[in-house]
Amino acid sequence: GSLRSGKRAAALMTLIQSARLNGHDPYAYLKDVLTRLPTQKASGLTELLPHNWMPASKV
Repeated sequence: GSLRSGKRAAALMTLIQSARLNGHDPYAYLKDVLTRLPTQKASGLTELLPHNWMPASKV
């Protein structure tokens, strides 16, 4: 019930809805992004946004 947890939940729900609006399966999107995130260069983070994302198998 804290403000910080509310902000985190809102950010996650925004990512899920953005994935849906861009025609992606939210589960597949989040699974792929969270798998790739630790090794992704900072300059390439925009590739992981829902409107730019391509599944790792298609990259």
